[in-house]
Amino acid sequence: MRSLSSSPLAKRRWKNFKANRRAFYSLIIFLILTIIASMAEFVANDKPLIASYRGNIIFPIFSGAVTEDQFGGDEGLIAQYKDPAIQCLIITGGFIDCYDAPEIIIKNVSEGLIIDSNFHKGWMIWPIIPYSFNTINHDVVPAPGSPNKSHWLGTDDTTRDVMARVIYGFRISVGFAVVVVFVSSIIGIIAGAVMGYFGGWIDLIFQRVVEIWSNIPSLYIIIIMSAIFSMSFTLLTVLVALFSWTALVGVVRAEFLRARNFEYVRAARALGLSNFKIIFRHVLPNAMVATITMLPFLFTGAIGSLTSLDFLGFGLPPSYPSLGELALQAKQNLHAPWLAFTAFVVISVMLSLLVFIFEGVRDAFDPRKTFS
Repeated sequence: MRSLSSSPLAKRRWKNFKANRRAFYSLIIFLILTIIASMAEFVANDKPLIASYRGNIIFPIFSGAVTEDQFGGDEGLIAQYKDPAIQCLIITGGFIDCYDAPEIIIKNVSEGLIIDSNFHKGWMIWPIIPYSFNTINHDVVPAPGSPNKSHWLGTDDTTRDVMARVIYGFRISVGFAVVVVFVSSIIGIIAGAVMGYFGGWIDLIFQRVVEIWSNIPSLYIIIIMSAIFSMSFTLLTVLVALFSWTALVGVVRAEFLRARNFEYVRAARALGLSNFKIIFRHVLPNAMVATITMLPFLFTGAIGSLTSLDFLGFGLPPSYPSLGELALQAKQNLHAPWLAFTAFVVISVMLSLLVFIFEGVRDAFDPRKTFS
């Protein structure tokens, strides 16, 4: 059986997509940004990627809570790798008291002024951004801190690195949108297919249900749920998906109403195929163009909903890195324009890239569109 990737139809669609240069380059840029965000722990973290302690190679980024006594420090305290004393303990192998002027000790070790055969001089390799999304830099005064060589996009009002929060927030936004669109598409396509294929009383009853459901104020429901339950990523995803699927019902239903009396559908019924096979094997592929046309609105709408809810304070908990929370901080700190600039640029670029990509996908699936 010929694979889908080698079929002439798939090749034609990919050729049409590549011919749309704006969509093709937008896809490349978005994939690069998504890959970077998916590896956020390796790009922005307050733990070293790899370290050498007494000749042993360790990977702090993969380890959980490590106490200082494992490096020769105080027992029971969680090791903070950004602390100069902990860095001194790792570099000196824990054989020197690093709690008294650790910066001077590190400098002397690095310059070879302290030579002791009892310890192996250790080292650490840090990520490009040595801060995680929740790392508080107490050396930044005042807060928010302006951009500098340590914090490329500055810090927020709690001295957390903005660049790190943008990377983690980008990943959360994309992941949230993917889950919401996936769940909404399944519900909306099934509902629209059933309504359009069977028609009659089933169509009438479901239309009334869709009308009632689509007129429920989703924002009020989310506010009520956030007051009753502790909002989490899963709960917020379910709530947004439950109010997003109705956008697909209309276009899918119209395509099925149009196609259910076509000759190939009648022939399939005459051959004894079940309604399930006719719907999903024969009619649905022909309705995919209309469905894909709506996906950009669902995807960008999901990201916009998450950003708006976080901005209003009804979205994810404050502990989550969020682009909406960054926009809220920009509103509350007008004297720190880098916060507003960063939030505007990141959200605008993300949504623009997605719109361009889905525009190319829509054209690639449209049989009326051809590119030279």
